[in-house]
Amino acid sequence: MRFRTFPNSSLQVSAVGFGLWTVSTGWWGEYTDGQAVALMHEALDLGINLFDAADTYGNGRSEELIWKAFGEGGRRDDIVIATKVGYDVFNHGNDARRGQQAIPHDFSPAGIRAATEASLRRLRTDRIDILQLHNVGMAEADNDELWETLAALAGEGKVLRSGLALGPAIGWLHEGLRCIERHNPAVVQHIFNLLEQHPGAALHEAARAGGKDTMFLVRVPHSSGMLEGRYTADTVFPPNDHRRHRPKSWLVNGVQKVANLRFLEGPGRTLGQAAIQWLLADDRTASVLPNIYDSTQLREFAEAPESPALSADEMARLRELHAENFGAPVEEHRFKGTMTAEEAAAWDREHEPAAV
Repeated sequence: MRFRTFPNSSLQVSAVGFGLWTVSTGWWGEYTDGQAVALMHEALDLGINLFDAADTYGNGRSEELIWKAFGEGGRRDDIVIATKVGYDVFNHGNDARRGQQAIPHDFSPAGIRAATEASLRRLRTDRIDILQLHNVGMAEADNDELWETLAALAGEGKVLRSGLALGPAIGWLHEGLRCIERHNPAVVQHIFNLLEQHPGAALHEAARAGGKDTMFLVRVPHSSGMLEGRYTADTVFPPNDHRRHRPKSWLVNGVQKVANLRFLEGPGRTLGQAAIQWLLADDRTASVLPNIYDSTQLREFAEAPESPALSADEMARLRELHAENFGAPVEEHRFKGTMTAEEAAAWDREHEPAAV
């Protein structure tokens, strides 16, 4: 495993991290606590030290799993804990168990402080290494009092580094840009991968051009599994799998794109590992958070940083393919990454679940 250090800090994270959404939410199948803990133990044995949770994942379960896996064994100092707050799990915690349906946010300073204290209790630790505001909108980007609360928590030693997670879907360009420009967050988590480069590339470039300290945690690095290279045009997803609800063109065009990326496979490197190496070629990527379902997949991804890096010729070819949409028909998308800042703010107001 290789590690990356946050600027002006001794905080080091593994280049590949472990996102607990797969083992704590039921969105990717059901895992017992024993199964989840065993997978987490194996991840640490493979060199992964970053474990990314959220208070809303399983209504606190993801944080409790971190304690069960490492706290009880006295290994707290061997890991880096990242978690997220911002959804109102106090008043809508039971709602959080209804699949992937969103619940209302509470980004008030009091709400963020209370949520952080609750996370600390579930984790049974005195500090959160990386605290992220979970799926912020434009209003939160402009709310200085909210960011002052994060600074106060850091001053109290309860949080080492803080920032935001963008989402839940791909996009959220203007929220990310505004937060990076105004607040210089230590961390931004977002969706970014070889097939879906906008707006991720723009966010990384904004941090670099602005001389910011911001580092990035990248989720969905395999484009919902497409870049693992195992789908065919006839792949059928289980009834409760979110990919089942995507248009057929997503699958057909994705398989066509992947066919043009097979040149990345070779001795010592799978396509899935190449997808991670492409992200790690950017030194602003602190850690990649692939979806991990089982031991075989965990080992493949954990070994990715030690697989052959992409050559200059391969990177150039990838830029050419991206300009050609990887040889697939161009589809029109309407997502937040294509909206103006004003449209994004209006979208936030329309889609934020009402608190009742």
